[in-house]
Amino acid sequence: MECVYDDLKIIFKHANSDLINLDKDLFETKVSERTLCGALMLHLHERLKQTIYSSYYVDVEYNRNRGGKLKIFVKTVQGPNFDIIKINCDLIVHSRGKCIEQDNLIAIEMKKSNRLKKDKNNDKERLKCLTKDSFDDVWSFDGKSLPEHVCRYIIGIYYEINYNKGQIELEYYYKGELESIEIMIF
Repeated sequence: MECVYDDLKIIFKHANSDLINLDKDLFETKVSERTLCGALMLHLHERLKQTIYSSYYVDVEYNRNRGGKLKIFVKTVQGPNFDIIKINCDLIVHSRGKCIEQDNLIAIEMKKSNRLKKDKNNDKERLKCLTKDSFDDVWSFDGKSLPEHVCRYIIGIYYEINYNKGQIELEYYYKGELESIEIMIF
């Protein structure tokens, strides 16, 4: 799985570089997180098309369950104290339930640096939960069904835009832990 993590991290980095270099005007005009997510989605989709992950989808704030049914109940993850955390990631790469072996690849949470620290920490906690191998430390992959709560994203990325400093802070999560931090200039 570590090799897949490295591959996905490289794909993301290339897509993010494309965003910074080709859509510089979005940073210059200080657009919303949602607009940046949409632009990043397009670049990520283009990069994925050239890889073994070409059958995966890149979705902004995806709101469907397996089989394309509108969610009646909100998707959740189980937090560190067994609390249930509602999720609606800013940007995800997944198979939309078509690849049970590995449905979830990338989860991205994006924030502007001026947002409340509590909101930023909630996103980071969500990424830790989403990248765990199991939601309750009991569920194990059986190849036939998906768990009740969302988990098993290969990589989680916390993406914080600081327009005043002209930089992006990236935090990479793997298997429920912060793996590395990177600062990019735009």
